[in-house]
This record gives sequence, C-alpha cells and structure tokens, in this order.
Amino acid sequence: MSKDTDVIRVRTMFLSDVHLGTKGCQAELLLDFLKCYDADTIYLVGDIVDGWRLKAGWYWPQTHNDVVQKLLRKVRKGSKLIYIPGNHDEFLRDYVGSNFGGIDVLDSAIHETADGKRFLVIHGDQLDIVVRHAKWLAFFGDWAYSTALLLNTYLNIVRRRLGLTYWSLSAWAKLKVKNAVNFIGRFEELLSAEARRHEADGVICGHIHHAIMHDRFGVTYVNTGDWVESCTGLVEHYDGRFELLRWADIVRQRATDEAEVLRQRKTVKPKAAAA
Repeated sequence: MSKDTDVIRVRTMFLSDVHLGTKGCQAELLLDFLKCYDADTIYLVGDIVDGWRLKAGWYWPQTHNDVVQKLLRKVRKGSKLIYIPGNHDEFLRDYVGSNFGGIDVLDSAIHETADGKRFLVIHGDQLDIVVRHAKWLAFFGDWAYSTALLLNTYLNIVRRRLGLTYWSLSAWAKLKVKNAVNFIGRFEELLSAEARRHEADGVICGHIHHAIMHDRFGVTYVNTGDWVESCTGLVEHYDGRFELLRWADIVRQRATDEAEVLRQRKTVKPKAAAA
C-alpha cells in the first residue's frame, strides 16, 4: 500500500497526540499511514512533539525524525499544514500566529468542510481543569501513563508467547475506571459546548487519547485519538464525509489477509501434468 500509485488522496487529514520523543510513540505505524494517505490540508492537533518527556531525557530515534521529514515533504509538494500546539508541545504557543515555511501555527482554527459545515479544531487541554489549574497533577498523570505503557509492553510479550493478541492495559483502565469514564464524558460535553460558542457544527480535538465520533451533545464531536495506543487518524473525503481510521487494526487486518492468501496458495494442488 505504500507505493505512490496506491496513495489515497483526501481533502483534509487530522493527526494528534503523536508524542514524538517518547518510547511509546508508534512512529513506524504513523509513517505507514503517511505513505498511504495524502491530503490538501493537514491539521496537527497538538502533542505532536512531547516537550515534557524531552526535558526529562532526550530520546529521538531515526523513525521520529522520519515522521518530521515526511510531513515537511508533503508541505513541499503542496499540502497546507496547520499546527495547533497542545499542552505537551506548549513551547510552540509562543509562536502562535507565525508561519514557518508554509506551516501555520495557530491556537485553534475553524475548518469548513466540503459540504459547508464549520468545525472548531482545538487540542482540548484549554478546557482540561487539571492541566490549567493543577499542572503538577498533570505531570504526575503523565508519569503514571508512561509507566502503564511500559508495563503494557512486558505484558504483551507474555501474551504473544501464550498465543494471545495485543491488549492495551492503559486503554482498558481509562474505560473501566469510573472517574476516568466520567472525565471523558465531561470533556466531550465541554468541547461540544465550546463548539456551539463558536457557532460551529462540531469540534475536532485530541488530548485525551480516546478516538471517537458522535453527536450526543447537539454537535458533532470528533476526537482524533493518538499514535501511542490506538494509532488513529481522521480524514475528510472530498464529499465532506469524515472517516476515523484505526490504523493499527487496518495493518493487523492487512497482515491477516496476506497470510490467508499465502496459505491458500500453498494448499492449492498443482494441476496434473499432461499425459
């Protein structure tokens, strides 16, 4: 799927919470996604680079550099790129309103879809009370999350040896712990209200690493997810339709399909030679 002839062109692409500079970043999967999709406009919806973790200790493998270069290459080829910083790359908020080589840095944006709908694009931490008023607690939460990811790595090594599929400890915890579920619901409600305040038809955000699309609060709420666990990206097609792509699942299904094709080829008996 990575050949140029197989590239899928879309009107708009939205990515958030890549967390380049951390060991949890799934850069290889993101590179595969970026090879498969091109867009007229690309929104980077915050936490693309993890300044918090880089301050604690430098970690920047080649694949993370490749992601940056791939995005810059798309800009050189004509894609418009809008960078909306989040709380982990908040150092870029000092440059809001600037343009760097075709890259616009904005605090938020209003995106108009092909069918005329208006969407507020914002990272979302601005409405997160913990991040705004208790930053020490946010840093503690980031440490706890990173620890959960590390434990998750070893857990899945054991699961693979037992012949079991991948399972995310931190994603499970976020959906099972009552307070976390309540936080997600409240976050979605607040972001939807912010969209209405901007007289928009919906909101596109990141921040909480929970990819979903719904209209429970009177407007369309879309969270782009992340490239640490779920590996999800949002695209807008040329008819204005949104599609939330769960890339880890797509890659897994692709591998399963290819394995099945190989299995079928091996089981097909060769035709008997002519007498």
